[in-house]
Amino acid sequence: MISDHGVPGDTVARLRAFYDDGGTRALAWRRQQLAALARMLTEESVVLEQALRDDLGKSATESRLTEIRMAVAEANYLNRHLRAMLRPRRHRLPLRLWPARGWTVREPLGVVLVVSPWNYPVQLALVPLAGAIASGNTVVLKPSEQAPATSAALANLLPRYLDPAAVAVVEGGPDEAAELLEQRFDYIFFTGSARVARIVAEAAARHLTPLTLELGGKSPVWVDGTVDLQTAADRIAWGKFLNAGQSCVAPDYVLTTDADADALVPALRRSIRQFYGDDPASSPDYARMLSAQNLDRLTAMLEVASVVIGGESDRARRYLAPTVLDHVSTDDPIMREEIFGPILPILRVPDVEAAIEIIRSGEKPLAAYVFTTNRMVRRAFAQRVSCGALGVNVPVAHLSAPELPFGGVGGSGIGQYHGEHSIRTFSHERAVLSKPMTPDTLRMVYPPHGRLADAVARWLMR
Repeated sequence: MISDHGVPGDTVARLRAFYDDGGTRALAWRRQQLAALARMLTEESVVLEQALRDDLGKSATESRLTEIRMAVAEANYLNRHLRAMLRPRRHRLPLRLWPARGWTVREPLGVVLVVSPWNYPVQLALVPLAGAIASGNTVVLKPSEQAPATSAALANLLPRYLDPAAVAVVEGGPDEAAELLEQRFDYIFFTGSARVARIVAEAAARHLTPLTLELGGKSPVWVDGTVDLQTAADRIAWGKFLNAGQSCVAPDYVLTTDADADALVPALRRSIRQFYGDDPASSPDYARMLSAQNLDRLTAMLEVASVVIGGESDRARRYLAPTVLDHVSTDDPIMREEIFGPILPILRVPDVEAAIEIIRSGEKPLAAYVFTTNRMVRRAFAQRVSCGALGVNVPVAHLSAPELPFGGVGGSGIGQYHGEHSIRTFSHERAVLSKPMTPDTLRMVYPPHGRLADAVARWLMR
């Protein structure tokens, strides 16, 4: 593997040659690569933690919990279950084809491009990478140039652990990404913004390349008084202010009634103080914004908002305090786009019906969260809110379960991955039908067609 600054076409050709020679087919090879990836993440965790601190101000503990250990868990899960996931599956065939046998086999696609984002630059690069390798593909990994320390660390570390013939890391910015997208891949896996996703999808269409788009959106939270509001506040604050709110599945806004909002705001204040102390700027567990430009975008929104908690910022340190807004309306600027930062608006609504209507009036979210013990409310969200995932009484946590699919719907994304869902994404499920030469039952439908063929045709149409 190399950190490739040369011609992208040469890199793709080299990986395709290795794939065509069958280098990735063996189960043993795939498992070796997964084990090596898990070993790299464990042995080099200090290097990756420092890179994440440099790029995003993450603490070592947060980096381990939300990035490194999640990628380790994914690689280990795939390694343990890979043989069963790849086992051919027999299928019962219709009587009209007897005697015959049919089964499906998961085949690798070929050369895969993985384009990863800056907000979780280890997890969101290596989890799809693990799935692509486990499926028997070769991979070009394009880390985000907006997280330069992590990009450099991956480019340096991956060659020492994974097969250099099967995986290449291509660093660089938009120009390098554009050159990559001119190449013919067998699959593209992109995580990032909807704006860039449209560029990726357009490039994929030129080669009729299938793809997964992992995007985001405004993930709503419904909270009602049937739950313990302090516990709910703790969980919402944890999910929202993790990575300084720069998570695609972070709670984007809260919907609740007047009475419950009056109790929730002080509960959120207590949660923030408990997590980050009286001065979150001095907390070692509170991350920073990616850039001053991202901070400027968010602070501009606060100028016309009702801030009830936080709001303090320091541009030189890329710091924005955990912030809560109250009495927000759907027309406010903060509600026009995904926040992607540590600002939590609260919208006061008369009831759950009004909340669902607000959610349904926008793009389908990547996740929706429901804090309630009321079964009818849960059922209403499950049946009437289309979203990538539904979290009941907990945000974000579904992302850490390899057993559950992760992905969006509509404007929040196309496709799913994690665990066996990654194998499905990065494989082609090929149908195989085997029929003995004798007896040749197909003679009943060979031309010239007589009464027997007509009778068979009528029978087949039943």
